Amino acid sequence: MKMSNVRHLLNPSNDMNQKWNRRLTISILISFQCILFAQKETTTLRLNEFIQNIESFHPLAKQANLKLKLGDAQTLKAKGGFDPILQSDWSEKNFDQKLYYRQFHTKLRIPTPLGLDIVSGYENYQGIYLNPESTVKPNGLWHLGLEIDVFQGLIVNERKTTLKIAGEFKKLVRNEQVQQINELLINAIAAYLQWQMYFHVDSVLNENFNLSKIYHDNTVQSFLAGEKTAIDTLEAHILMQDASFTLQKNYMDLIKSRYNVENYLWYDNNPISMLTSTQPESYTYSSLVKTVEKNRFAKSLDENPSIQAYLSKLNIAEIEQRLKIEKLKPKLKLKYNPLLYNTEKGILPSYSIDNMAFGAVFSMPLFLRSERAEVQQSKIKIQEIKLDIDNKRNELSNKISNSEMQMELISSQVTLLNNNIINYKKLLDAENEKFNFGESSVFLLNKRQEKFISTKLKLIETLYKQQTESLNYLFFTNQIGSK
Repeated sequence: MKMSNVRHLLNPSNDMNQKWNRRLTISILISFQCILFAQKETTTLRLNEFIQNIESFHPLAKQANLKLKLGDAQTLKAKGGFDPILQSDWSEKNFDQKLYYRQFHTKLRIPTPLGLDIVSGYENYQGIYLNPESTVKPNGLWHLGLEIDVFQGLIVNERKTTLKIAGEFKKLVRNEQVQQINELLINAIAAYLQWQMYFHVDSVLNENFNLSKIYHDNTVQSFLAGEKTAIDTLEAHILMQDASFTLQKNYMDLIKSRYNVENYLWYDNNPISMLTSTQPESYTYSSLVKTVEKNRFAKSLDENPSIQAYLSKLNIAEIEQRLKIEKLKPKLKLKYNPLLYNTEKGILPSYSIDNMAFGAVFSMPLFLRSERAEVQQSKIKIQEIKLDIDNKRNELSNKISNSEMQMELISSQVTLLNNNIINYKKLLDAENEKFNFGESSVFLLNKRQEKFISTKLKLIETLYKQQTESLNYLFFTNQIGSK
């Protein structure tokens, strides 16, 4: 069933408005499948539908998806390091009716991935008190040149490093998003499996109570006919009360588990509740077990988002380390403007090969203690992350191996219990026949019934363990969810 067909299984909470009710009615009328289900006394909320609802509408799932937008924003910020920069400066001084100076210069800087900037601009200076070096033609001076980092920053620099880190950060938040959704799903599915267990236990305990009531009624009839004693009716009555108490006790757990499931049900930013007739899928459907059987060994260990997140952190640390190693080099920036234009006539620029400007800036710490310390710190950080990765891989590997062994053992137990149920049912039927002919007692019949019912309860408990172990395996191998 698709997600659009899940809506008929659910009731909006009291605080939801009439708009939701109209939308729900329309969705039921549109889907023929929904109409068929609505005509039945009970409806089934499949586990896959439950998972799809959580992935689509749960607030924590939406919150996790915001992490992807955070990664996009970080990438956009890193690309800003390559944005062209336009800078202008104007200053003027007038005193005693004299123009002391008027200084204007504007500059356009275009960064590149290498330690190279393309710089162009215009400058114009006027006044009677100018520095000789600032004297230019009346119409100003245009220039075009380069600024290049020769040693530090030529290949590895802040701009390239920031962009690379942003790319790894995007992978990191993607894996963190998957981790957050997986943790939400494993908690939600665990609640569903508990509800499923208590629901099927309720069915068995109802069967147990009905059998006890039948035996009680038969015993009373036999007593009235003079075939049974009063003590037999008392024993049958006590057994029926015990069965009723056990049924009520489980029903309390069933209600609690049902509300736990509803905690995860949302639609259109509103919490919703299930119809009272909604029930979980049967164990014969076993979607988790079938998923494990279909996709077992389908994914490698390193595809787990927790390990992928560690690998992204390792890549970021290594990128940062390369930048810190680069800072051990001296700084030497060369500035060269081979193109200087003046506009003497104010129409076209004039150019001469002899017109040029160049310069150099050099700096280097004598001991490099701060830089060397940062490199050492980065090496330690990388070692720590690698140790975390090794530990996480080993931990996941052991958990997956243990989960595989547990599933195999539980599978054999399920087969054994199914066979025992068949045999105990035969013994119960035979004892019931003997009881009807007066050749047995309530005590013996109860013992047969007790074995039959307890074995069915053990089977449900074992099926619950099988589902839970399958859930753990899918979580460890990053196969949980509808993806």
